[in-house]
Amino acid sequence: MADIQLVDVSLRDGNQSLWGATGLDTGKILQIAPVLDRVGFRALDYTSSTHMGMAVRTHREDPWERIRLTHRAMPNTPLQFIGTGLRFISWEVAHPEFMQLVYDRLVVNGVTRYVVLDPMHDMDAVRESARMIRAAGATEIVGALTFTVSGVHDDARYASLAAQMADCPDIDRVYIKDPGGLLTPERAATLIPAVLGKLAGTPLELHSHCTIGLPGLTYLKAADLGVQALQVACGALAGGTSLPNAQQIVANLREIGHTVDVDDRLLGVVADYFDGMAAAEGLPVGGPRDYDAAFMRHQVAGGVMTTLHRQLDELGFSDRFDAVIEEVTRVRAELGHPIMVTPFPQMVCTQALYNVIGTERYENVSDPVIRYVLGSFGRPTAPVDPQVADRILGRPRAKELAAEPPPPTVAELRRRLPRGISDEELLLRATMPAEQVDAMVAAGPARRHYNPDVKPVLDLLQGLRTRPATPELVLDRPDFRLELHRDRRPA
Repeated sequence: MADIQLVDVSLRDGNQSLWGATGLDTGKILQIAPVLDRVGFRALDYTSSTHMGMAVRTHREDPWERIRLTHRAMPNTPLQFIGTGLRFISWEVAHPEFMQLVYDRLVVNGVTRYVVLDPMHDMDAVRESARMIRAAGATEIVGALTFTVSGVHDDARYASLAAQMADCPDIDRVYIKDPGGLLTPERAATLIPAVLGKLAGTPLELHSHCTIGLPGLTYLKAADLGVQALQVACGALAGGTSLPNAQQIVANLREIGHTVDVDDRLLGVVADYFDGMAAAEGLPVGGPRDYDAAFMRHQVAGGVMTTLHRQLDELGFSDRFDAVIEEVTRVRAELGHPIMVTPFPQMVCTQALYNVIGTERYENVSDPVIRYVLGSFGRPTAPVDPQVADRILGRPRAKELAAEPPPPTVAELRRRLPRGISDEELLLRATMPAEQVDAMVAAGPARRHYNPDVKPVLDLLQGLRTRPATPELVLDRPDFRLELHRDRRPA
């Protein structure tokens, strides 16, 4: 049996999966950050360019300040940034100089662990992104094997990708990322040994969503097969379309003989904190999900499915839902089986909708789908159907998009944007509407206000005050901040 490590995803993927990436502002993160730092997680899946954009758009908060403050509040646990390589906030491809500046500023502000996720598994792009991130000073880079089920995504393909990642000097670890929660214990039994056989000692992690209820058992199988770290979420931010519940995974791993070195009491405090927030603010709570065999075919995740239902209702085509879902499977195959991870679910579902409500298939095509066929997002896993490609690329709009100028350099952006702004503000203004960044600047430093109905962390910790660990706790009552001494976790 093995010692299994945990990576917590509550602040980023849990928040995105269940709370639309809007549920946590800087104050709420800072309130729980020192406790998260002491649980014993190997790392925290902390942010992405999408989350950074949402901080500006939704909360009028500076995402760079958020990173700095969180790193200061939890200096012992690596903060992770996940990205798709050569883009930031916008889905437009960015200039390499621009991306180097992004990674430089992320490292300076306190992000030390990075996931490189190319949705196409374009290894040239993965290697280039990893090289840039290493040059910025990152201490750990994780290559993503994004799992899906299709006629071309077999164990041999993933093993080949794993071998290329193991050969890359800038990739330290690899993880199987299962955004749809499609990995069954039976498939894990063949996939994980195939991947480990090519990793030559590079550690392997597993990240799988609970969308159709599979990862509870799959995680246990993965631990038995040699996966060293499992990614989990806490309290209300676990389950549903998020990741497995940390407390349950810990209990199950220990039950079958594995060890997990985490502080169970503080893990409970974190879960209670998110549970209390969900109750106080009426936020969704993740929970058990029933198995849905149809999901294996269309692979449309819950959030996209909800949006599709709403759009059909607004258009007066709610009775066409089943037809659109059937068309999703066909469009995905014609486009070369893109993995249904952002932005590809949105592209595929939109095209399926156009095909169903139009007079003929591919009569209307969105710009993102045209860019996809042009290769702007990388090389498809399998070739795009030639007839479909001809239909799309023969449009006048395709010629316009193909003739677009290359992305601007940092020097060009400096000439276009207001003089005297910081590099961090430049990165935001280059990728977001000016009025949103203006509102963020006008709002000033992040407000440390907490919902008074959410049970404060220090109240959740009162049960620890009578234990020997009490001298290690330093509580700052005015803003409910909590700091724990850093020499060791509470006994």
